Amino acid sequence: MITFEHVDKIYASGEMRVHALKGVSLHIEPREFVSIMGPSGSGKSTMMNVIGCLDKPTSGTYVLDGIRIGSASAKQLSAVRNQKIGFVFQNFNLLKRTSAIENVELPLLYAGKNKKERRERAEYCLELVGLKDRMHHKPNELSGGQQQRVAIARALSNEPAIILADEPTGNLDTASSEEIMGIFKQLNDSGNTIVLVTHEPEIAAHTKRIIWFRDGKIESDRPNLERVSL
Repeated sequence: MITFEHVDKIYASGEMRVHALKGVSLHIEPREFVSIMGPSGSGKSTMMNVIGCLDKPTSGTYVLDGIRIGSASAKQLSAVRNQKIGFVFQNFNLLKRTSAIENVELPLLYAGKNKKERRERAEYCLELVGLKDRMHHKPNELSGGQQQRVAIARALSNEPAIILADEPTGNLDTASSEEIMGIFKQLNDSGNTIVLVTHEPEIAAHTKRIIWFRDGKIESDRPNLERVSL
């Protein structure tokens, strides 16, 4: 599903160079549930950007679902993001004046699906996250946890190969965070591959594998034995 081989990522601005990833190698199989952790500046956000095809590696090899990302054109990368990856962000990134179901339909609109296909798929995805009865509500009529559930439904709409979640519980209270992680667990149990970035150990504890970054390198990569044994 995801393979990194000796990946470096260097950002250059004038004479300044920031070596954000340093020789990173890893493999993530289909159906895994992985968290990426590390202190500020460790490279975890850069790692998420590269996995999500928002950035290309400076050197090394990255293969996503059989596609070599380093040699892909901008148009190909856009297609990969739209077809292979579902994004979930800390700030939800919902259109404020648009209903929940219309927010979920948006990726399907970009994918060229007709109105009937969009509506049926969006309703199904909202039902998966327990929000079908709120599908005509706008974001300001929903709680933070409900807004994040809409964002998860939107991420699922194009049936992506992988779901990437960047601090998905960062703006939520403890109870809502537990609800969101419960949804991710159900999705993973149903076969979805999930990779999330978090700085919260209690959130990472819900995942089956924890990768810890420091100074642009993988410091540790271990199974979460308590979670795996469940």
